[in-house]
Amino acid sequence: MKALTIVPGSLGSATVRELPEPPPSDGSVLVRTRAIGICGTDAEIALEGYGWPPPGVEYLVLGHESIGEVVDAPPESGLVAGDLVVGIVRRPDPEPCPACAAGAWDMCRHGRYLERGIKELHGYGSERYRVDPEFAIRVDPRLAETGVLLEPASVVAKAWDQVDRIGTRGWFEPRIALVTGAGPIGLLAALLATQRGLETHVVDIVRQGLKPALVDDLRATYHSSAITELEGLGADVIIECTGMGEVIVGALRAAAPNAIVALAGLSNRPGGMEVDLERANRRMALGNAVIFGTVNSGRRHYQQAAEALVAAPPGWLSRLITRRVGVSNWPDALQRRPDDIKVIVEFDAA
Repeated sequence: MKALTIVPGSLGSATVRELPEPPPSDGSVLVRTRAIGICGTDAEIALEGYGWPPPGVEYLVLGHESIGEVVDAPPESGLVAGDLVVGIVRRPDPEPCPACAAGAWDMCRHGRYLERGIKELHGYGSERYRVDPEFAIRVDPRLAETGVLLEPASVVAKAWDQVDRIGTRGWFEPRIALVTGAGPIGLLAALLATQRGLETHVVDIVRQGLKPALVDDLRATYHSSAITELEGLGADVIIECTGMGEVIVGALRAAAPNAIVALAGLSNRPGGMEVDLERANRRMALGNAVIFGTVNSGRRHYQQAAEALVAAPPGWLSRLITRRVGVSNWPDALQRRPDDIKVIVEFDAA
């Protein structure tokens, strides 16, 4: 079968490789892959050497954003042939830390977790793969190929889940949400914000085109101005999706008292900016604010994300998928184009 493989850190190694069928030891559920989403993490693996292949193998099968169709599953799995499923990315520490032992492997303390398509496990980017039922999420058939957005949406769902939990520390009735960055994560964060009935603002450097239109269709407000111009916005919840120091600082200046700030973005830019931590500390401490970081997601976050995607405005999700490539030329998906939001590799088009 065909698979999308790469040797992490080896430029030009992205290729289509013929591999044997997945062994039963990989899981009791056999899935035919329909599409794989490509994100910044995949580009880092390909171009910068991030990522780790399985022990004893030099290459890694990519693909942590997936949508596939069940081919075969045991009766006790709760899945049947024809179901659309998304594979969960992370696996618990083989020698479980307390968090992994409690089923919260997205909060692993030891860092010895495994991740399909990223860290020591092959991903879902092959014509067929196997997975254990507990790591497969059934999605509504109405989502079709847009189910590939479930994994990034689960990261956003975790951020909102944590916001809700932190909000119970005291009085908290959020009214305004600010999302920084209008990539897939930012747009999905805005979707969940509007679904919560919040007045939602999204800021990005793009001035026209699809991104502003997608935000407008959520009945949210799009800003292409500098983040500093949003100072005083009074955002109760901030979902920061860029990882850029100057944007983070600007977002903090837009925070209301008692604000909750989720850092959901990572930047791999060389250099950076110096931050006046004492000034930021004073502002956040005097405002009773909370800043937390979040990455990856647990099973319940995938389930929350699945519900959110089904409730999206009709046709909105499909517009996030701006480019489709076939398996034979899948390395093209790693090259970001100016108009890209989400690029997918279609296995059905192979």
